[in-house]
Amino acid sequence: MENKMLLLAGKLKELRDTKASIDEEAKFINSEIEKVIAELSDYMLESETPNFTHSGFQFSLTTRTFASAVTEENGKEQLYEALRTNGYDSLFTVNSQTLSGFVKEQMEEYAEEHGETALPDWLVGKVKLYDKVSVRVSKATKKSK
Repeated sequence: MENKMLLLAGKLKELRDTKASIDEEAKFINSEIEKVIAELSDYMLESETPNFTHSGFQFSLTTRTFASAVTEENGKEQLYEALRTNGYDSLFTVNSQTLSGFVKEQMEEYAEEHGETALPDWLVGKVKLYDKVSVRVSKATKKSK
C-alpha cells in the first residue's frame, strides 16, 4: 500500500512538472502569436487587404472594442456611482468582457438616438475604450478561392 502511494506521489509530481513546463511554453507561444498577429494585421491594414485565403484558410481582419474603468484617482468609484445612478448596479461584479459588451450596447443605443457612435454622457470620463485589431483564421470555403 505504501509503495503504491509513493508511486502515485511520484507520478503526480512528474505530471505537475510537465504541466508547468508546457504552461511556460504556451506563454511563450502565445506571446509569439500576438507578435505575428500585430505584424500581419499592420501589413493587411497598410496594403488595404481586409481578408485573403492562403493554404485553405481564410484570414480576416477583425476589430474588437474593449472598455475599462479610467485609471485616474477614484476612476472606478466614479464609474460605480454613474452605473448606480443610471440603474446598472447589477454590473458591479462583472468581468471586463461583460463591461465591454455593456458599453458597446450603450454606445449602440446612443447611436440610434443621436445618429452618431459615442459614449453616453454619463459614461464619459468614467470608462476608457480601446480597439484591438486581430486576424481571424478560419477554414476557407470552396467559394473563397
